[in-house]
Amino acid sequence: MTQNVWAYRAGVDYLAADLTGYKVEAVDGSIGTVDKHSDEVTDAYLVVDTGVWILGKEVLLPAGLVTRVDHAAEKVYVDRTKKQIKAAPEFHRHEHLGNADHHEAVGTHYLSGLSFGVPPA
Repeated sequence: MTQNVWAYRAGVDYLAADLTGYKVEAVDGSIGTVDKHSDEVTDAYLVVDTGVWILGKEVLLPAGLVTRVDHAAEKVYVDRTKKQIKAAPEFHRHEHLGNADHHEAVGTHYLSGLSFGVPPA
């Protein structure tokens, strides 16, 4: 991968508050709530609790997908569709958090066939 999908984009204001509890919005609607986030420089991500959306599973979203954070509304916006997020490699926190192979698979999934930073059609 040529872009680091695991780093927040320049201009995204993610440091002003703890993002835990913020709602997460895909380009086509709400996908859940931030359960955990990391703001490590090269390993930043959100763990999102999808609630009933995909049967109560958690998904791992690389921070590079975040287009903006609205602290007043407590919302995080990402540039992928619900379908793309649902199709990501399965995430189990106790097995995959910090797992380099899983991070590579997730990063590849979100970047494959897409121009980084350009919302999908």
